[in-house]
Amino acid sequence: MNQLPLTSSAGTRNGDMLYRTLGRTGERVSVIGMGGFHIAQHGLSEDESIRLIRSAIDRGITFMDNSWDYNEGQSEIIMGKALKNGYREKVFLMTKIDGRTNELAQEQIETSLKRLQTDHIDLVQHHEVIRFDDPDRIFAKGGAMEATIASRDAGKIRYIGFTGHKDPHIHLYMLKVANDRGFHFDTAQMPLNVMDAHFRSFAHLVVPELVKQEIGVLGMKSMGDGVILKSKTVSPIECLHYAMNLPTSVVITGIDKPEILDQAIEAAKTFDPLNQEEIAQLLAKTKDAALAGRYELFKTSSHFDSTAKHPDWLGGDVPDVKELAPPV
Repeated sequence: MNQLPLTSSAGTRNGDMLYRTLGRTGERVSVIGMGGFHIAQHGLSEDESIRLIRSAIDRGITFMDNSWDYNEGQSEIIMGKALKNGYREKVFLMTKIDGRTNELAQEQIETSLKRLQTDHIDLVQHHEVIRFDDPDRIFAKGGAMEATIASRDAGKIRYIGFTGHKDPHIHLYMLKVANDRGFHFDTAQMPLNVMDAHFRSFAHLVVPELVKQEIGVLGMKSMGDGVILKSKTVSPIECLHYAMNLPTSVVITGIDKPEILDQAIEAAKTFDPLNQEEIAQLLAKTKDAALAGRYELFKTSSHFDSTAKHPDWLGGDVPDVKELAPPV
């Protein structure tokens, strides 16, 4: 397999944290991003979640991940409370929307603004672009892209991106549809981990195109929601270092307890760019386990496809098929 694209530099260090530039936006963001899903998981009280978020910010993490659909809105609600008392000004705040229609996307953006208790969101991403018809629906007349552009023009959001976890070719199609319409995404988010390099690889197929277009690369699922660690081939720090070694602006990781926050900070503190030989040794350990996507269930099953379980979050097709049907 071809060599992976490597990060050009570790980043700019301030204390234990590294900071990188987000694509061509010029924004400076922490190389570690705090995953929004885990902050509202069972077992954490609201006060504990708020303390964990603020502790992450105090220790240098500035990139906050979230989504309109995480934990029935509780992730955004908790994040909004945590960002009071001056914390909002310290972070780059991102959330995601599921709506594929203008109307539903607008509604979800407004809901997120209220939950997050802010007058603007730094980055809104079209969530779970995991079907080949998603780009067409988002960019259709009356589609969700109209809502994000209108919100950006109104100052409610600053940048626009998209996410997906299923297949790199769908990401490439999203970029093609955008390019065909003269639109340039600010960011794209995808799974980047030690198994991905061997199977349906976002790192090999998508990352080089993002670098070429100066689109900010957001990595997620560096440990596959913990599933990759069950392979017993790599450690959490190795997983984070691998993702950080790609041309990622941010590696978003789930943090649900202080020990996991310590682990993320340690990964940033100890990171030095790896060379091709070091990467080859790391990937050699994961090659057999990575075959057929056994540990990347988000690619090979519907387990992580929240919008497939809740099609109402997407809304109807635009245009409606009835509008296209010839008169009887």
